Amino acid sequence: MSPRAFICGLSGTELTPEERLFVDHAEPWGIILFARNIRDAVQVRTLVDEVRALLGRGDMPVLIDQEGGRVQRARPPLAERHPPPKAYADLFAEDREQGLAAARLGARLIAHELKGLHLNVDCLPLLDLVFEGAHDIVGDRSYGAEPDVVSLLARAVCEGLLDGGVLPVVKHIPGHGRALSDSHLELPRVSAPVPELQRADFAPFRLLNDMPLAMTAHVLYTALDPDRPATLSRVIVQDVIRGFIGFDGALMTDDLSMKALSGGLGHLAEQSFAAGCDLALHCNGDLDEMREIAQASPRLSGDAERRCFAALARLRAPQPFDVDAARALVRGLVPAAVA
Repeated sequence: MSPRAFICGLSGTELTPEERLFVDHAEPWGIILFARNIRDAVQVRTLVDEVRALLGRGDMPVLIDQEGGRVQRARPPLAERHPPPKAYADLFAEDREQGLAAARLGARLIAHELKGLHLNVDCLPLLDLVFEGAHDIVGDRSYGAEPDVVSLLARAVCEGLLDGGVLPVVKHIPGHGRALSDSHLELPRVSAPVPELQRADFAPFRLLNDMPLAMTAHVLYTALDPDRPATLSRVIVQDVIRGFIGFDGALMTDDLSMKALSGGLGHLAEQSFAAGCDLALHCNGDLDEMREIAQASPRLSGDAERRCFAALARLRAPQPFDVDAARALVRGLVPAAVA
């Protein structure tokens, strides 16, 4: 039987008895880890392996936000500090080939560390553009202001992750960069006209529409849907993400417990599925909230099941890789950004 169409967090470093029962009965497609779930390498591997054993799926997706810079859930000594995306963009501006090589190798190093922890999905890269005057929730997490540059660097990152046996998640589709507020705290509203959105914000996603996974933006684009943010908007999911952008990978929501969205979590999950999202994401590890999400999440079927299966089919054994040489090269090219 197919898993349910949701991804959930966990409360701590070990499964509680209640979480064990929940995971066993609710059968999520995957889980996502945060700093609260990470103590040491043995503990992380044990936690991940226990969830996979409960569900009987050795390739069950285990996600993490390991971008580098200020968004990095696994930190030293478990994982080294990685440069923020902007560091690669700065290098690219000086030397295009070195910037691309460093971005790819940096992602390959991240994948190497994640595979060592038995993780197989990284919520990276951001394809959000930098806009002057926008909220700094994107900031140095972006690869820049030019769609072509962002797409080149982001593709290098995706290739590095895939070479290391880790699936990338492009985010936040169709673009969070223009937002004037933080969607963790409130709903951002973007009033740019559709042609401008198509030219700029949507363009990097269109150039990487072959990637296996994407995460939505909790952003209201008033020119497209004045009533519903992208995550809950059938107009944006169908006409923009699936239509104009041409993305046919598995589409997950951003965290449904973020304050950008209002209403009951079960209802939000239902709205996201009605809009055309394939997977509901819930991150905070609150078991009562997780139960609401699970109850509202159907078992994967039809196109959603096809897309999720196709995403997992992109997993492969890590390619041969000289870790020490790659680390030395990245540190040499981006010395100030790696502690």
